[in-house]
Amino acid sequence: MNEKQLQALAHELAKNLKTPDDLNQFDRLLKKLSVEAALNVEMNHHLGYEKNQPETGTNARNGYSSKTVITGDGPLELSTHRDREGSFDPLLIKKNQTRFTGMDNQILTLYAKGMTTREIVATFKELYDSDVSPALISKVTDAVMDQVIEWQNRPLDAIYPIVYLDCIVLKVRQDNRVINKSGCDINLLIMYNLSIWRTFKWQRLM
Repeated sequence: MNEKQLQALAHELAKNLKTPDDLNQFDRLLKKLSVEAALNVEMNHHLGYEKNQPETGTNARNGYSSKTVITGDGPLELSTHRDREGSFDPLLIKKNQTRFTGMDNQILTLYAKGMTTREIVATFKELYDSDVSPALISKVTDAVMDQVIEWQNRPLDAIYPIVYLDCIVLKVRQDNRVINKSGCDINLLIMYNLSIWRTFKWQRLM
């Protein structure tokens, strides 16, 4: 599955997020897209030119390899880039690296940290666990931010129905005395009590 197909799938999932499990699946897909986008930028940096541009040397892209890394959310399958000379050694996920537990929620913490340049750079330094050039970090963060902003701008449903249930205790007169009774306030944005639900019957408040 190529990146365009993954993006189309992400758009489709975003329209149908109905349960926590749906959100978790979309979160995993977003991480996959983000990491693969970052690895693609690393390959561009390694070769010295971007995909579909004229080659500037003897080395070139040579397809993809399937790689599975273990994260805090379980296995994550990635399509990693290969080069003709076999000299590409990514920093984000190294060739022989099989665990990437530090990835958990790191990409999405760009939101929590306010997406300032300094904090984004700090986040990716933590992810890389290696000294990298500021130019490369900037390119990687830009690639990931495109995915994050696309997810942030996904279409939402026009209406999200929400029901709040609560109990209200009122003093009512019954059998010539005042007692407390619990009931459910039916208040459809109308500022007065309509009725009380008591022992499976509706009673009017007089």
